[in-house]
Amino acid sequence: MEQIILKKRPIGLPKQTDFEHKEIKLKGLREGELHLRLAYLSVDPYLRGRMNDVKSYVEPFKLGEPIASTGVLEVIRSKSQDFAVGEKVIATVPWQKEVILPDAQVRKIDVSLASAPAYLGVIGLTGLTAYFGLLDIGKPQPGETVVVSAGAGAVGSAAGQIAQIKGARVVGIAGSDEKVRYMVQELGFDVGVNYRADNYPEILQKACPDGIDVYFENVGGKVSDAVWPLLNRYARIPVCGSISAYNKTAEEDNGPRIQSYLIKTSAEMKGFTVGNYADAFPEARQQLIKWLEEGKLTHKETIVHGFDQIIPAFLSLFEGKNIGKIVIEI
Repeated sequence: MEQIILKKRPIGLPKQTDFEHKEIKLKGLREGELHLRLAYLSVDPYLRGRMNDVKSYVEPFKLGEPIASTGVLEVIRSKSQDFAVGEKVIATVPWQKEVILPDAQVRKIDVSLASAPAYLGVIGLTGLTAYFGLLDIGKPQPGETVVVSAGAGAVGSAAGQIAQIKGARVVGIAGSDEKVRYMVQELGFDVGVNYRADNYPEILQKACPDGIDVYFENVGGKVSDAVWPLLNRYARIPVCGSISAYNKTAEEDNGPRIQSYLIKTSAEMKGFTVGNYADAFPEARQQLIKWLEEGKLTHKETIVHGFDQIIPAFLSLFEGKNIGKIVIEI
């Protein structure tokens, strides 16, 4: 059985040589356990942080042990009364084609409600992250301006759409004209802004003539530097991610000091992780599925095919080329 382990802790951008393929044998199936075949695997930017040996909200990966992320799997053998062969489940799993898990560690999914990849994206942890960050911290109101960085990405695309559902005007920030078109034409954002444009700060200011009430932060760095002067009084800033800094090896850039902007506007800036809201997942997931059924929420996955493409797909997250959620179809 092939497994992907962390061979070296990455320095700066991760490289193929930081990982290694290893052969393992599965243990026997015991009562209450399931033998599962991986169908789809999620790769996400937060995994980069777990490759560093530093204190965080989740334990770092250990050298010589497998990387793990969320996957959709099929039951191929069962010694559980609650799961039958052929059923689809979702679980956090090591990067390997098959796995044996206790039934308590998996959750059934209904692929008649949404596609299997959607359970890793818009109605999975990705959609839940957007849902809780935007609604609990951002609290968008009708007519307000909501700006979303990485607006064409997995979390940002969902956050922007949820803001629209709540009646806000949505401005998405992304790194290419193709992504700008996607945000406006397919997601329905009011405006899209390309942060790679030479006059990006001026373009963002024109896109937000009434200032910014909510900034859903995914990126940090120079993308966000242009946001702070545009904050309105009592603005709310859910800090979901800071992908621009994930591969920094030192204090490589000292952006503007944001404290004065927060003080002047009485703005609230709050970091969060989706795990903070675990108790409310079922209710939120039902709402996301309802919005999907009503056509209020759309989604797009970049599907990559093959177990051998897991590492390249993960590395591509830091190139900024993908639109929507990256999912590997095994």
